[in-house]
Amino acid sequence: MKRIKLLDREFELSIPFKEIDAAIEKIAHKMNRELADKDPLMICILNGSFMFAADLMKKLDFPCQISFVKLSSYEGTGTTGKVKELIGLTEDIEGRTIVILEDIIDTGITIEKILKQLKGYNPKDLQVASMLFKPEACKADIDVDYVGMDIPNDFIVGYGLDYDGYGRNLPDIYTVVE
Repeated sequence: MKRIKLLDREFELSIPFKEIDAAIEKIAHKMNRELADKDPLMICILNGSFMFAADLMKKLDFPCQISFVKLSSYEGTGTTGKVKELIGLTEDIEGRTIVILEDIIDTGITIEKILKQLKGYNPKDLQVASMLFKPEACKADIDVDYVGMDIPNDFIVGYGLDYDGYGRNLPDIYTVVE
Protein backbone atom coordinates (compact mmCIF):
# COMPACT_ATOMS: atom_id res chain seq x y z
CA MET A 1 0.00 0.00 0.00
CA LYS A 2 1.41 3.34 -1.03
CA ARG A 3 -1.21 5.38 0.81
CA ILE A 4 -3.46 4.67 3.78
CA LYS A 5 -6.09 6.45 5.82
CA LEU A 6 -6.28 6.24 9.61
CA LEU A 7 -9.17 8.03 11.26
CA ASP A 8 -9.14 11.55 9.75
CA ARG A 9 -5.57 11.52 8.36
CA GLU A 10 -3.89 10.34 5.17
CA PHE A 11 -0.44 8.74 5.28
CA GLU A 12 1.98 7.74 2.53
CA LEU A 13 4.60 4.99 2.57
CA SER A 14 7.98 6.31 3.69
CA ILE A 15 9.98 3.32 5.05
CA PRO A 16 9.23 -0.18 3.75
CA PHE A 17 9.77 -3.13 6.09
CA LYS A 18 12.83 -4.25 4.10
CA GLU A 19 14.64 -1.05 5.19
CA ILE A 20 13.38 -1.41 8.77
CA ASP A 21 14.67 -4.98 8.92
CA ALA A 22 18.09 -3.91 7.55
CA ALA A 23 18.32 -1.21 10.25
CA ILE A 24 17.47 -3.77 12.96
CA GLU A 25 20.09 -6.12 11.54
CA LYS A 26 22.67 -3.30 11.84
CA ILE A 27 21.74 -2.72 15.51
CA ALA A 28 21.80 -6.47 16.26
CA HIS A 29 25.22 -6.89 14.65
CA LYS A 30 26.67 -4.12 16.83
CA MET A 31 24.98 -5.50 19.97
CA ASN A 32 26.23 -9.01 19.20
CA ARG A 33 29.79 -7.61 19.19
CA GLU A 34 29.46 -5.31 22.19
CA LEU A 35 27.08 -7.08 24.59
CA ALA A 36 27.87 -10.78 24.16
CA ASP A 37 29.51 -11.16 27.57
CA LYS A 38 27.42 -8.58 29.50
CA ASP A 39 24.24 -10.57 30.34
CA PRO A 40 22.07 -7.51 29.57
CA LEU A 41 18.48 -6.84 30.53
CA MET A 42 16.59 -5.28 27.64
CA ILE A 43 13.80 -2.94 28.73
CA CYS A 44 11.17 -2.45 26.05
CA ILE A 45 9.15 0.77 26.25
CA LEU A 46 5.52 -0.05 25.47
CA ASN A 47 3.41 0.32 23.49
CA GLY A 48 5.36 1.43 20.45
CA SER A 49 8.53 -0.63 20.82
CA PHE A 50 6.94 -4.08 20.87
CA MET A 51 7.58 -4.84 17.18
CA PHE A 52 11.14 -3.49 17.25
CA ALA A 53 11.93 -5.42 20.45
CA ALA A 54 10.51 -8.68 19.08
CA ASP A 55 12.39 -8.46 15.78
CA LEU A 56 15.64 -7.36 17.47
CA MET A 57 15.55 -10.16 20.07
CA LYS A 58 15.33 -12.76 17.26
CA LYS A 59 18.61 -11.43 15.82
CA LEU A 60 20.63 -11.42 19.06
CA ASP A 61 22.91 -14.42 19.51
CA PHE A 62 23.85 -14.04 23.19
CA PRO A 63 22.00 -14.72 26.44
CA CYS A 64 19.86 -11.82 27.61
CA GLN A 65 16.57 -11.05 29.30
CA ILE A 66 13.74 -8.70 28.38
CA SER A 67 11.27 -6.75 30.48
CA PHE A 68 8.63 -4.15 29.72
CA VAL A 69 7.53 -0.77 31.00
CA LYS A 70 4.66 1.29 29.67
CA LEU A 71 5.02 5.04 29.33
CA SER A 72 2.91 7.59 27.49
CA SER A 73 3.65 11.11 26.28
CA TYR A 74 1.61 11.46 23.08
CA GLU A 75 -1.92 12.54 22.29
CA GLY A 76 -2.99 12.55 18.65
CA THR A 77 -0.01 13.67 16.53
CA GLY A 78 1.92 15.58 19.18
CA THR A 79 3.70 15.15 22.46
CA THR A 80 2.02 16.41 25.60
CA GLY A 81 5.40 17.32 27.08
CA LYS A 82 4.62 15.11 30.08
CA VAL A 83 5.51 11.46 30.55
CA LYS A 84 3.03 9.23 32.34
CA GLU A 85 4.21 5.91 33.77
CA LEU A 86 1.47 3.37 33.26
CA ILE A 87 3.35 0.13 34.09
CA GLY A 88 6.67 0.20 35.94
CA LEU A 89 9.78 -1.92 36.18
CA THR A 90 9.59 -5.00 38.41
CA GLU A 91 13.16 -6.38 38.06
CA ASP A 92 16.14 -5.57 40.27
CA ILE A 93 18.62 -3.85 37.94
CA GLU A 94 21.39 -3.00 40.41
CA GLY A 95 24.75 -3.96 38.90
CA ARG A 96 23.17 -5.03 35.57
CA THR A 97 23.83 -3.86 32.04
CA ILE A 98 20.56 -2.30 30.92
CA VAL A 99 19.58 -1.55 27.32
CA ILE A 100 16.43 0.51 26.84
CA LEU A 101 14.61 -0.42 23.62
CA GLU A 102 12.70 2.50 22.16
CA ASP A 103 10.76 2.68 18.90
CA ILE A 104 11.49 6.36 18.30
CA ILE A 105 13.34 9.18 19.98
CA ASP A 106 11.60 12.38 19.09
CA THR A 107 11.86 15.23 21.62
CA GLY A 108 13.77 12.89 23.95
CA ILE A 109 11.47 13.66 26.90
CA THR A 110 10.45 10.04 27.46
CA ILE A 111 13.95 8.56 27.23
CA GLU A 112 15.39 11.32 29.41
CA LYS A 113 12.84 10.55 32.13
CA ILE A 114 13.42 6.81 32.09
CA LEU A 115 17.21 7.23 32.07
CA LYS A 116 17.02 9.47 35.13
CA GLN A 117 14.71 7.02 36.88
CA LEU A 118 16.82 3.94 36.08
CA LYS A 119 20.09 5.59 37.16
CA GLY A 120 18.61 5.73 40.66
CA TYR A 121 18.60 1.91 40.77
CA ASN A 122 22.41 1.72 40.27
CA PRO A 123 22.76 -0.30 37.08
CA LYS A 124 26.30 -1.20 36.01
CA ASP A 125 25.72 0.31 32.57
CA LEU A 126 22.75 2.04 30.99
CA GLN A 127 22.42 2.10 27.19
CA VAL A 128 19.77 3.18 24.70
CA ALA A 129 18.74 1.52 21.43
CA SER A 130 16.21 3.26 19.21
CA MET A 131 14.84 2.04 15.92
CA LEU A 132 14.23 5.64 14.80
CA PHE A 133 15.76 8.96 15.81
CA LYS A 134 14.63 12.50 14.94
CA PRO A 135 17.73 14.66 15.47
CA GLU A 136 15.87 17.87 14.50
CA ALA A 137 13.23 17.31 17.18
CA CYS A 138 15.44 16.11 20.04
CA LYS A 139 15.67 18.65 22.85
CA ALA A 140 17.18 16.31 25.46
CA ASP A 141 20.87 15.87 26.19
CA ILE A 142 21.06 12.10 25.70
CA ASP A 143 23.41 9.57 24.17
CA VAL A 144 21.85 6.97 21.93
CA ASP A 145 24.14 3.93 21.69
CA TYR A 146 22.28 2.09 18.93
CA VAL A 147 20.26 3.87 16.22
CA GLY A 148 18.51 2.09 13.37
CA MET A 149 17.97 5.21 11.26
CA ASP A 150 17.70 8.97 11.50
CA ILE A 151 14.46 10.38 10.10
CA PRO A 152 13.00 13.86 9.48
CA ASN A 153 10.75 15.54 12.03
CA ASP A 154 7.49 14.25 10.49
CA PHE A 155 4.61 12.43 12.16
CA ILE A 156 4.75 8.74 11.28
CA VAL A 157 2.76 5.56 11.92
CA GLY A 158 3.28 1.85 11.44
CA TYR A 159 5.67 -0.75 12.77
CA GLY A 160 4.46 -0.19 16.34
CA LEU A 161 3.91 3.57 16.02
CA ASP A 162 0.35 4.82 16.16
CA TYR A 163 -2.09 7.62 15.55
CA ASP A 164 -4.59 7.57 18.43
CA GLY A 165 -4.06 3.81 18.81
CA TYR A 166 -4.33 2.93 15.11
CA GLY A 167 -1.61 1.82 12.69
CA ARG A 168 0.65 -0.12 15.07
CA ASN A 169 0.00 -3.33 13.11
CA LEU A 170 1.35 -2.01 9.81
CA PRO A 171 4.64 -3.68 8.80
CA ASP A 172 5.87 -0.54 6.99
CA ILE A 173 6.18 3.06 8.21
CA TYR A 174 4.01 5.83 6.79
CA THR A 175 4.34 9.62 6.97
CA VAL A 176 1.35 11.91 7.48
CA VAL A 177 0.26 13.84 4.38
CA GLU A 178 -0.35 17.46 5.39
